[in-house]
Amino acid sequence: MTVADPALQAALSERYDALSTSLRQRVIQFVLGAFDSLGSYRDADAAEFVERVLPVVLASQQRMGEITDAYLSAMIADMLGGAAAPTGVELAEALRGTPPEEVYRRPFVTAWTALSDGKAFPQAVDEGRTRLLSITETDLQLARTHAARQSMERGGARFFRRRLSGSKNCALCVIASSQRYRVERLMPIHPGCDCKVEPLPDGRDPGQIIDEDLLREAHAAIARDIGTSDRGGRSPDYRKVIITREHGEIGPLLAVRRHDFTGPRDI
Repeated sequence: MTVADPALQAALSERYDALSTSLRQRVIQFVLGAFDSLGSYRDADAAEFVERVLPVVLASQQRMGEITDAYLSAMIADMLGGAAAPTGVELAEALRGTPPEEVYRRPFVTAWTALSDGKAFPQAVDEGRTRLLSITETDLQLARTHAARQSMERGGARFFRRRLSGSKNCALCVIASSQRYRVERLMPIHPGCDCKVEPLPDGRDPGQIIDEDLLREAHAAIARDIGTSDRGGRSPDYRKVIITREHGEIGPLLAVRRHDFTGPRDI
C-alpha cells in the first residue's frame, strides 16, 4: 500500500493555497475596481461593465480550474503512487447554467431595486457592490469545485474532505470539514466560501465522520454560545441543523435548516 508523503502533501497544499488566494484577490480587486469607476449605474454603464470584466472573470475561472487540477493530480499521485498527470479540465462558461452576461448584470439590478425602494443612491450602489462581490467569489469557488470533481474522478479518488483555508472560517464550514464526501458529488459551498477539496487516500470509505475531535470542538464552541452542551458535543445535534440544499444555479449549498430562498429577485 502506498503511503503518502506528509511533507510533500503539506507543500502541495501550501502552494495551491498561495496560488488560488492570489488569483482570487486579483480578480476581486479588478472587478470591484471596475464597478467603482463607473460614472453612473444606468443600462449603458451595466453593458460597459459586463463587456469589460467578463473576459477577465471567465479567464480567471479557467485558471482556477487549471491550478486545481495540477494540485489534485499531484496529491492523488502521491497518495496512490505514480506520476502526476494533469490533463486539464473542461469548465463551461456558464457554470451556473445561466449566461454569465446575465449574472454580472445582477449587481445593477440590485442597485436599481434599492433605488426603487426609496434608498439613497450611495446605499443602493453599495448593495450592488456587495452583490457583485458575492457573485465573483461564488463563481471562482464553483470553478474550483467543478474542476476538483473532474480531476479526482480522472485520478481514481473516490472520497474527499473539505479542507479549511483562509484566516477565518464559519461554523458551517468547520462542521462540514469533519465529514467525508463522495467524489461524484460537488462540494457544498456557500457565498464567500473558500474551502478547498482534499482527496482521501486508499479509496476506502472512512465513514461519514472523519474528524470526530474537530466536530466535538465545533459543537462545544457553539453550545457555549447558546448555553447548551453535553459530553459528546452532540446536543443540540448540529448535523440536523446544518444541511445541504440544492440551489438551482449554484448546486449543493451549505445552509441552515429552515432557511428558505425567497424567490428570483434574491438570486
